[in-house]
Amino acid sequence: MSSLRWTLLVAALVASTPLAAHEVRPAYLQIVESTPDRFNVLWKQPIVQDRRLPIDPVLPNDCPPLADPVPEVVSGALVQQWEVACPLDEGAIHISGLARTLTDVMVEIQHLDGQRLTALLRPNSPSLDLGDPAPRVAAYLWLGIEHLLFGIDHVLFVIGLVYLIPSRWELLKTVTAFTLAHSVTLALSVLELVRLPQGPVEGVIALSILFLARELLLPPERRSTMTGRRPWIMAFLFGLLHGFGFAGALADIGLPRDQLAPALLLFNIGIEVGQILIIALLLALLGTARWLGLRPPTAVLQGVAQPAGTPHAGLAWIDLTLIYAIGAMAAFWTIDRTLGLL
Repeated sequence: MSSLRWTLLVAALVASTPLAAHEVRPAYLQIVESTPDRFNVLWKQPIVQDRRLPIDPVLPNDCPPLADPVPEVVSGALVQQWEVACPLDEGAIHISGLARTLTDVMVEIQHLDGQRLTALLRPNSPSLDLGDPAPRVAAYLWLGIEHLLFGIDHVLFVIGLVYLIPSRWELLKTVTAFTLAHSVTLALSVLELVRLPQGPVEGVIALSILFLARELLLPPERRSTMTGRRPWIMAFLFGLLHGFGFAGALADIGLPRDQLAPALLLFNIGIEVGQILIIALLLALLGTARWLGLRPPTAVLQGVAQPAGTPHAGLAWIDLTLIYAIGAMAAFWTIDRTLGLL
């Protein structure tokens, strides 16, 4: 009965997880004043499963374009540009249809006098009040949090680290190494000092999760040296790749050049907050399961010895179910992303 209750708990978690391998990338609306009360508008929205999302920007007073925009597809996003001739110093910018999606919209407005407004519109708040002078660079903090939480591949890697390392001190060191590594490559990528194509990076990220799942199926004495004795090295190396993956969310929208340092810092802090939330939630669930008398998947953490010829004999069946689920998803993403490159 305990095993059944624990299975239902795991099933509920899996069912509530987004099925897409890629994180939901934000849309981007840039409005730049070229001459007084004349603006160039750039609208970029992600394409999901070869279809555009049913979202569109609505300017104050339904300010019409001076000419019909010509859409084009660039790097998996639908891009449109047009000009408008109307004041944009009051009223509200609204994103129609946003409330029915999981997508966010980063809005950036630049005026001739140097005034800049940056905001993150979300499904529960799809409008921007142009009369609100409050600074909005903090929007990058929320973007970082949501990028981690909705990036299921990154989430599974973090869960794998928690599942792999029984010592809280060793886990702290490993997660810190992962943090430092992806912080470095995220900054290098955003500053355009190092650039890698997103396709191969996402493929290797999926492969890193598959590698971790395989290691979890092995008893501690048979794991690779990096995973068994120095997991922080493994986390650091894979963290470098994950950093380039995190940079993908910023590649489409960019960062405000005059606020580059705080925006990048807040985005990275947001990623760490999301990462901490995932770890805290997982540990809380395991603690609650023990308190309720359920049998949590502790066999892997305790390193039960494996009889010869039966590498999984020491693992509880729920351990195997969870690990195989992570590995199967990672294998699917690896194949899917590799075929996408071909």
